[in-house]
Amino acid sequence: MQHSKANFKWLLKMAWRDGKASGKRLLLFMASIILGIAAVVSIQSFSKNLKDNIGLQSKALMGADYLIDSKQIPTEGVQAIIDSLKPVGNEVSFASMAAFPSQSANKLVQVRGIGGAFPIYGELETVPVSAAKAYQSGNAALVDATVMLQFDLKIGDSVKVGNTTFPIVGSLKSAPGSNAFSTTMAPPVVLPYEAMEATGLLQLGSRVEYNYYFKAAPELDIDALDDEVDPRLDADNADFDSHTSVSERLGKNYENFAKFLNLVAFIALLLGCVGIASSVHIYIKEKLKAVAVLKCIGGTRRQSFLIYLIQIAGLGFLGGIIGTMAGLGLQALFPIFIQDLLPFDVEISISVQPIIMGLLLGVFMSVLFALLPLLKTWFVSPLEVLRVQEDENPASQKASALVLLAIVVFIFLFSLWFLESWKYALGFVGGILVTFSILAGVSYLFMRGIKKYFPHSWGFTARQSLLNLFRPNNQTMVLILAIGVGSFLISTLYFTKDILLAKASLENSEDSPNVILLDIQTPQKEAVAAAIQNKKLKVLDNIPIITMRVHSINGVSADVIREDTISKRGKWIVNHEFRTTFRDSLIASESMESGKWPVAREGNGLIPISISDNLAKDAQLEVGDSVVFNVQGVLMNTYIGGVRTVDWQRMQLNFSVVFPSGVLENAPQFTVMTTNAPDEQISAGLQQELVSNFPNVTILDLRQVLATVQGILDKISWVINFMAFFSILTGIIVLIGSVRTSKYQRIKESVLLRTLGAKNKQILKITALEYFYLGILGTGIGIFLSLVASQLLAYFVFKAPFVPSLVPFFVLLPGITGIVLLIGLSNSRSVLNSPPLEVLRKEAG
Repeated sequence: MQHSKANFKWLLKMAWRDGKASGKRLLLFMASIILGIAAVVSIQSFSKNLKDNIGLQSKALMGADYLIDSKQIPTEGVQAIIDSLKPVGNEVSFASMAAFPSQSANKLVQVRGIGGAFPIYGELETVPVSAAKAYQSGNAALVDATVMLQFDLKIGDSVKVGNTTFPIVGSLKSAPGSNAFSTTMAPPVVLPYEAMEATGLLQLGSRVEYNYYFKAAPELDIDALDDEVDPRLDADNADFDSHTSVSERLGKNYENFAKFLNLVAFIALLLGCVGIASSVHIYIKEKLKAVAVLKCIGGTRRQSFLIYLIQIAGLGFLGGIIGTMAGLGLQALFPIFIQDLLPFDVEISISVQPIIMGLLLGVFMSVLFALLPLLKTWFVSPLEVLRVQEDENPASQKASALVLLAIVVFIFLFSLWFLESWKYALGFVGGILVTFSILAGVSYLFMRGIKKYFPHSWGFTARQSLLNLFRPNNQTMVLILAIGVGSFLISTLYFTKDILLAKASLENSEDSPNVILLDIQTPQKEAVAAAIQNKKLKVLDNIPIITMRVHSINGVSADVIREDTISKRGKWIVNHEFRTTFRDSLIASESMESGKWPVAREGNGLIPISISDNLAKDAQLEVGDSVVFNVQGVLMNTYIGGVRTVDWQRMQLNFSVVFPSGVLENAPQFTVMTTNAPDEQISAGLQQELVSNFPNVTILDLRQVLATVQGILDKISWVINFMAFFSILTGIIVLIGSVRTSKYQRIKESVLLRTLGAKNKQILKITALEYFYLGILGTGIGIFLSLVASQLLAYFVFKAPFVPSLVPFFVLLPGITGIVLLIGLSNSRSVLNSPPLEVLRKEAG
């Protein structure tokens, strides 16, 4: 036992002594581990804080223990359930235009008519504080704080909603039941519930939601209540939501985003590990003679192996400590970046799990990725000390294969822990392996190609720069991996953002609508059309909308479909209120998948309809199947005449169900019109007139919507770019480390060249050309791979055309190539500034 302890102390002492002399060579690679762990720990810690905050604030986020909501006036059955549970508060909400007379301005807002004791939990955060209660007694309004700033509104100004004008008694900073995305698109205006009827906006076609809020008794099992009443509510297009279910959905949304950021951080960590493997490879190669000497004087292979294993583990542990501390500090920045996307303030705390994970990752990943080069110390022969040439004794193929397998398994298990899906984990590991394999393959083929087709006619400096790429102990493959993966990540992020923005872009032509008018009542149609034409604009679309529900499918009633637990037919089909239209032609976003359209009506009384492909899939319908619709009390017998493929992501009105002309003209309906306003000034003038004369009409200016969407994407992409920055920075540190590691062999080459008569200018040009090749090749391959990946994403995921961003080509390609070049040239400075003998003495010492 004492011998074992003494042996271990001796190993520690040897590892420390050897490490002190060589620690600087591995310092940069420890920095890459620090960055990777800092990125992973910061995301993990912030994700846990976010999850904990959502759980703790779930009641305050909803404002109640549970609620019942309906998108129509509650039926008798729903109202009976609501009355039996005794709601504490209620709300009616809808999107509408609000006018601000003092500023001659108007804006699309989310009107929230609140009554009773809502919110039960949390509070309406207002300025002044007293306004949270004063708006109810004073029949007044609370207006979103950003809108107050946007239009320079003051307390005492007024807001007109529908037919009613309300005094503004306060600005609303936050309210339970709102989320960041909805308030960005349509900021809230809070009014008393009792004032809603007088606005005149609760009419046919209005997209109104009725919410009823409840406080649970301490002994109530909310989940059991949900199981009991939710099926009955679903039958009447109502829904039951508990504070826990809402928080779970919210947590899931942010969790998916966090998973993506985790993978970006994990890639940064993997890049650092590639650097560790590379540095240890060169480091151990230089130590093989020392290991051989150690074995000649009685050292065992186990001792020599453990000396360097302890060194690497120590560096990993130190990197884990520093990286974990940096990650815990870094998480404090995330609320600043994404606060606008969160419906609550995040309280940062320190948890144990990310700390333990960071420390373990530092040691485990450093050791795991260093094992392959460390195996060389196990198999080196004592005769190595007598050999003049540095003949490499390769590690056992079996041991190397096991180490490689362990690395792949670890990456899979770690990504499985992140993604919680073995399919996604396999896809991620597969993507990493494919990317690394392609980059490594290109590097290998590039070196083989240079050897086979070497340009002997080139000048000395050009030839020597190419020879350096495949000389012994070259860093070509490692550098191309580090540069390529970083370039691939950043380029893919830019390209993906461009795809998303292109999906939401507007066609720049007079016949492409950019203003949509909703909820136009039948008596208003001619007057609204005249208002548009008076502005010298064209009415591009005049679309009638009729609401209806599914009564039966192929003779099976909606009630039976709801209760069928075996059928795979989507239950939403029979719970949904469809908004349909009628026409006899396809529009630009549609194409026929099966059947045909229009279809001539047959003599049996059945009405041919066209349905969208997603509806056909979820309802399990085919051409010829029958569907009975309840059109506001009137049953209509229809059959599927055709199935349309619909591009729902195009910025225009699309429909799941389309009737032929000559059927629904006399049904209760409202209208949607569209036009094209050439500039914002004309659009604002049109909106002002329409809001003044037709307060029930909701106006969507698609340019403003797109600006909002782009703003949200910019905020999200900023966070993604911030995390991807870790990958780039890690890649740069790996690059610096690789260059510094190879410095000790380059010095001998440069000194030899200078001794043979080479000038500093020639050596500098050789170095510059070599790193220019590496930079342009690594970055170019990374951007090319991101082009391919983005094209696949556009085709299979987004189903959109892909037009690449120019940023990677004109910024990333020359930028990273320039950084590689500068790092490479800075490595030669000490050699060029000193005479050959002085340099050799310095390196020997």
